Amino acid sequence: MQTDSYRHKGMRRALVKQLRDKGISDERVLAAIESVPRHFFFDKAFLEQAYQDKAFPIGEGQTISQPYTVAFQSELLRLKPTDKVLEIGTGSGYQCTVLLQLTPNVYTIEYNRPLYEKARLFFRKHGLKPHTFHGDGSLGLPAHAPFDKIIVTAGAPVVPKELLRQLKVGGILVIPVGDEKSQKMLRITRVEENEFTKESFSDFKFVPLLGRSGWSGGE
Repeated sequence: MQTDSYRHKGMRRALVKQLRDKGISDERVLAAIESVPRHFFFDKAFLEQAYQDKAFPIGEGQTISQPYTVAFQSELLRLKPTDKVLEIGTGSGYQCTVLLQLTPNVYTIEYNRPLYEKARLFFRKHGLKPHTFHGDGSLGLPAHAPFDKIIVTAGAPVVPKELLRQLKVGGILVIPVGDEKSQKMLRITRVEENEFTKESFSDFKFVPLLGRSGWSGGE
């Protein structure tokens, strides 16, 4: 079992200062980032990279997201402690672990089976209890809808209609949309049953969202 030493905690405090300097202002999100030992998601040989504000490969053609990206998306969600949130793309489990600091009601789905199994093992080992699923996240989780918040951690070609349908009225979807090189971060709010508002933020680069409403590779 890895340890979380004073040194690690100091590195996290320095990372949080960087994020604050870059414009992240939600104190609950910053506290969540500070409380999650990001080095637990890394091989010991890469400890120095764990607290750099950079994405890092985790195998299977995927990455652990840059801390700034995790903080930015989490801030856009405006999470309340009672919110039921769906994460599309479990990946390493880092973003999900940050979300769990903000609400216990986290549902997360991963398309890639080896990553799904690895993340599930990680959650169990660390006593974390998100609801984990393996499957096509581009279609959401209709059996467990509706959700207060939905976060997509992969770049989508379009906003999947299935995800909009699974939002509660007043709910928020945060999703990067664009081509395979660059995506614009969107925050979509369901203001009425058939009415949505869309806000557009910075450009990011995510791995592609796979599945029927994502890029090729869908079943």
